[in-house]
Amino acid sequence: MIISGSIEETRKQVKEWKAQGLSVALVPTMGYLHEGHKSLMERARKENDKVVVSIFVNPMQFGPNEDYEAYPRDLDRDSGICEDAGVDWIFHPEVEEMYGPDFSGYVDMHTLPEKLCGASRPVHFRGVQTVVSKLFHIVPADRAYFGQKDAQQLAIIRRMVMDLNFDIEIIGCPIIREEDGLAKSSRNTYLSEDERRQAVILNQSLEEAMKAIEAGEKDASKVKAIIEKKIGTCSLAKIDYVEVVNFDNIQPIETIEGNVLIAIAVYIGTTRLIDNRIIM
Repeated sequence: MIISGSIEETRKQVKEWKAQGLSVALVPTMGYLHEGHKSLMERARKENDKVVVSIFVNPMQFGPNEDYEAYPRDLDRDSGICEDAGVDWIFHPEVEEMYGPDFSGYVDMHTLPEKLCGASRPVHFRGVQTVVSKLFHIVPADRAYFGQKDAQQLAIIRRMVMDLNFDIEIIGCPIIREEDGLAKSSRNTYLSEDERRQAVILNQSLEEAMKAIEAGEKDASKVKAIIEKKIGTCSLAKIDYVEVVNFDNIQPIETIEGNVLIAIAVYIGTTRLIDNRIIM
């Protein structure tokens, strides 16, 4: 396994693989990898000849008062996880390599980024789209793998690929959870012991909503109310949003039908966690 911080070197290697007729997968990450990331790598390994993992904490997707500097980083640990998963190449650039002097080009879109996480993090998805676009050019892969925990991100990337005619297949992979149901996340490390115990309320609230839907509930407002009521029983929880939207365009819906995303963001103490259910 090779670790490179060079755009030129990484692009050259991927082009060599492609010239040999090998299929290439890209798994974009911000590092501090966990079992959720590893599941993406393992699927990529099964479905492709070569696997590239990018590890880059992207400053462009953090707002002024967000946790860019504090975001956990551990390349030695991450590289071990990548090697265990059969990764061939880690692309680990410095910020200066990705964004040169006076960088001023951005990728953005209307509608999909404006609700859910985009409502409280207005620059976030512009940063995501810009860095992912750059990664798709640096690593001209056949497929890219993203986790469904960041469901709005997945929808936005799929739309961006379609709108901008990127020649790459986007693969969404299931959420990986702790034994008690909490979605795996690098931000879970921010939780105190008590906060970690109470954080399970996110998954529990979504479970109650899904039980209601399976019993025949189709009213989106009633599904939201079920989630909000359950989260309200947690003393450390503060709701950022609870939304039921069309998964394709991230617009609110009144009735549970078609492709549906039930998405929540909740502060447990000062740590903002997200979770969701996708109904197809």
